[in-house]
Parts: sequence; structure tokens; C-alpha cells
Amino acid sequence: MNVFYFCARSIVRHICGIMGKGKLCPLTRGRDMLRWSIPAFMLLCQVPVQSAQGAETDSIPTEARQFRAGQLAIPSALIVMGSLGVSNGWLCSVKQDVRDGFHDMRGDRRFRVDDYLQYLPVAANVGLGWTGAKVRHPLRERVAATATAYAAMGVMVNATKYSVREKRPDSNAHNSFPSGHTATAFMGAELVREEYGNGIGAGAYAFASGIAFLRLYNDRHWLNDVVAGAGVGILSARVACWLLPWERRVLGWEKGASMTVAVPAYQPGANAFSLQLTTYF
Repeated sequence: MNVFYFCARSIVRHICGIMGKGKLCPLTRGRDMLRWSIPAFMLLCQVPVQSAQGAETDSIPTEARQFRAGQLAIPSALIVMGSLGVSNGWLCSVKQDVRDGFHDMRGDRRFRVDDYLQYLPVAANVGLGWTGAKVRHPLRERVAATATAYAAMGVMVNATKYSVREKRPDSNAHNSFPSGHTATAFMGAELVREEYGNGIGAGAYAFASGIAFLRLYNDRHWLNDVVAGAGVGILSARVACWLLPWERRVLGWEKGASMTVAVPAYQPGANAFSLQLTTYF
């Protein structure tokens, strides 16, 4: 909650006309919070799964994946808010104060695990079905949706990065907006929510928020970068859900489930063993 406190306080300071880059709250317990943040996010993702292991493992009925304009509201709002922080003077001053607050909390220390943990929600979308959690789609469709979402996210993130060319807070690289790490984590979180329900999805979203926190903590992104990154990630997952029925038709998956049978065989004349694989579509 400390990070939300000093972000909110920064905005209040500007609303009241208190400009400049004065120090925000010292957050003396920042390092202690960092020690338990990642295990806590991991626990949030695991608790719903563990509770589901004792339930039936039958698939959840597949819902219609139809486009609805209302599904664009949240990701669009996040992307617009993040975009305004690129050039709006007031918001630029706010994000600078937020960066100063993280600097006070961090000092000279970094915590780089976000480079690896960003992929955990994506992997969870594919693999949680093996833990006993109920799934809405078979493995091949989960893989297809994940690949489609990742492709959509890659196009949106990289096209925007090299069009906007916002300077990173910690270097001279001009590829800060939006945050690709945050987009990856929130894309996975939305896929998990869509596939496994709101309970497990809440844990995935909490974990994705931890990735966004670490991008700010490590001084790799501005506040508006992670806000827009979250919107891009959610939108990418929604695109994958909208396209999945079309992919199912194109790949012929609507004709019925395929089955592969492996039959071992022995050939006495050749004194050899063989394995025959037969696939039924």
C-alpha cells in the first residue's frame, strides 16, 4: 500500500499547487515490503489453484467469444491515461515525483527478477490445467490463444515504442513507452482470468501488479509506461479470445477432438521392435 500512498500523495500535491520535486514520504519500510512482495504474489496465484484441486476436473463450458464494445473500456482507459503522461506537462511532473519517491525507497539497490517473472502468468495460462484447475479450453486452444495474444502484444508494444520514442528514466534509450514487461504480465493475467475464472484471475492480476511495481522500483519505466503497458496487455488477451473461434474453424478443431494412439509392434523376421502412431481427427 505504500506505493499507492506516495503516488496518490504526488497527485494531491499537484492539485493543491505544490509543484517541484520535493521528497515524498520516506517509506522506511520499503525494503521490508520488497522482501515479502514477490512471495505474497506467488501465494495469491497458488491459493485458488490449490483450492480447485479437490474439485472436479471436468472442463468449464466454453462461453461465446464475441466482440463487445464494453470489453474495450478498461484497456482503452489505461492506454489513454498512459499516453497522456508522455507529453502532458502536469502528468510529466507527477510521474517525475513518483520516480523520486521510488528513488527514496530504493536507494542504490535493484531487484531484477522481473525480467524472468513477467512470463509466469503466461505460463500459468497454459499449465494450470495440469494442476487440477477447471479449464475452458483444451491445451491446444490455450497454446493458440497464448501465441495469438503474444503476437498482438508484440506488434502493439514495439510499434508504439519506436514511434513514441520516450526516453527511459535510467538511460538514454528511447523505448520506454509502453512497458513490455508489464504488458506481458497483464496479458497473461487476463488470459488466466478468462480461462480459469475470476478467483484464480485475481491472483494472476495481483502478481502482474507486482511486475509493474518492480519496473518502477528498478527505475526502468515511468508511471505512465506501466499504466499503458497494462492496458496493452489486457487488450492483447482480449484480441486472442475474439480470434480463437476463427482459429478453431481454420484449423479444423470444430470437427471433433483428435486422438493419437501409440501401438508397439514386434517384427520376428527382422528381429526388431517398432512403434506405430495413428492419429484420428
